[in-house]
Amino acid sequence: MAKCEMCGKGPSFGHNVSFSKRRTNRMWRPNLQKMTIANNDGSSVKVRVCTQCIRTMVKPR
Repeated sequence: MAKCEMCGKGPSFGHNVSFSKRRTNRMWRPNLQKMTIANNDGSSVKVRVCTQCIRTMVKPR
C-alpha cells in the first residue's frame, strides 16, 4: 500500500462497528497527494506526501 515519503504514514486498520455491535474489517488511508518539491541543488522531485506534511512544509518559520 502507498506510504507518505516524508513521515512514512501508511494505512491503519480497525473495525466498522454497526448498531448491533457486529464488527467488520476496514482501513483508514492517509490523504496522499502528488507534489513537486525543489531540492537543494535546484532540481525538482515528484513525491507522494500526506496533507499533514504539506501543511508542515508550508508553515512559516
